Amino acid sequence: MLEFENVSKSFWTGTRRKVILDRVSFRVELGTSIGILAPNGTGKTTLINMMAGLEKPDEGVIRKSCRVSFPMGFTGGVANKLSALENARYIAKIYGMDPDYVEAYCKWLCGLGEYFDQPMATYSSGMRGRFTFALMLALDFDMYLIDEGMPATTDVEFNRKAGDILQERLRTTTLVIVSHNPTVLEKFAQKAAVLVDGQLHVFDSLEEAKQLYDYQTQG
Repeated sequence: MLEFENVSKSFWTGTRRKVILDRVSFRVELGTSIGILAPNGTGKTTLINMMAGLEKPDEGVIRKSCRVSFPMGFTGGVANKLSALENARYIAKIYGMDPDYVEAYCKWLCGLGEYFDQPMATYSSGMRGRFTFALMLALDFDMYLIDEGMPATTDVEFNRKAGDILQERLRTTTLVIVSHNPTVLEKFAQKAAVLVDGQLHVFDSLEEAKQLYDYQTQG
């Protein structure tokens, strides 16, 4: 279970205070994946970073009683001077997992070929995205955090394998997906919410959430 209780978060932009959350309370139960719709610039990444514990609230409490992943695409724990192979083995040890397994899983899923043994500083953004996504799936979490869906990649084989794995994970784990695009959420979300004007409005279905989202974004 992941719970926000009266959580507030804002930033000073230099000209005004931008409110991300204003005394927001909600709960994500294990077994019920949720998609959160939020227009660009409203704080999607900040929200998901708070769920992961990478950012702290200004006020309120965030409680976690399960293993929550880092956000997909987060590279704060990845060393550019190391290869994907070395990063996979190092991070596996941090999480108490078998380095051989995590290395083999990442190598199979991300399909980097010879680049898997090269420093990550040489990778394109798409290659980095594929590796960090594979690493997230290789580790053992109860809840996976995904910002804007799948990594931006044209690799058809990776997209197919990663999509199949996410569908399989839905049977045993919980996904939290934050996006500005309702289509991204359709495959994976059982409930949905809309982040607007510092408030999170939770609905039992994506269709209900889309009605509010369309109203807010299209007038």
